[in-house]
Order: sequence, then structure tokens, then C-alpha cells
Amino acid sequence: MKLSTLYSCALLLFGWSTLANAGPKADISQLETEFNAAYADNDLEKYFGYYSDDAILWFPEGRTDIPNYKKEWTEFIKSGGRILAGTVSDLHVRFSPQGDTAIASYLLHLKTKETSTKVIDEVFQETDVWFKAAEGWKIAHVHYSPSAAPSHK
Repeated sequence: MKLSTLYSCALLLFGWSTLANAGPKADISQLETEFNAAYADNDLEKYFGYYSDDAILWFPEGRTDIPNYKKEWTEFIKSGGRILAGTVSDLHVRFSPQGDTAIASYLLHLKTKETSTKVIDEVFQETDVWFKAAEGWKIAHVHYSPSAAPSHK
């Protein structure tokens, strides 16, 4: 009898821990993982599928929209440039009170091969704003900027 009670308690705790890892935060975390994997894999169709058609993007070069970014990034890939590796760290996710907007901020460590074959190793700070639409979560805004170099004191 005691052993069955112990098993029941263990299953109940496992169920609660599973539920704690599910839900909107886990959904956005998973979407960020998939979104950044598509970027690192240079899978343009999949990558651009995460954006809303009217998304606004702030990059180090300035503000742009999806049609211009898609054209520019496609040309970069076709000319021989590519992402060699991308790693997300320090992911934080926050939601609007209504639960229809999520803000994901993180560090993105990238190794990029320029068209000249030069490899650049950089870290960026990125914030993605996701809106929940009829077709699911879509990125409506991105702010992407170089991360300050770590200080060595």
C-alpha cells in the first residue's frame, strides 16, 4: 500500500512539472529555437515564414521591412554568404496581460561567412515581438544590434 502511494505521488509530481514546462512561454521558446535554427541553416523560406508580412525590423544599418530584407538576405545567400553557426543564450520571454503579444530577448552568437570567404564571429542582442494571429504566432517587430564586447577588468 505504501509503495503504491509513493508511485502515485511521483506520477502527480511528474505531471505538475510537465504542465509547468508547457504553455505559452514554452511555445515562444520553441518558436525562437525553430526560427533561429532556420536562420542558422540558411533556410530562407522557413526563416521568412515566421514573420508577419508587415513586420518592422531594426538592424544596425537602420530600419527596414520584410520585402526589402527578404531581397537583401536572399541576394547575400545567393552570392555565397551564409550563416555557419548560430547559438541563442540568455533567452527571456514576457507576455502582454492579454496573452496575445510575447517579447523574446536574447543573445545571438553568430559565425557568418561573408561572400569574400572571410568568417566573422559576433554576438548580437536581439528582441523579437510576437503577435498571436489567426494563423498562429508571427514576428511583428525585431530589434537586432551588436552586443558590447565583454569588459575585462
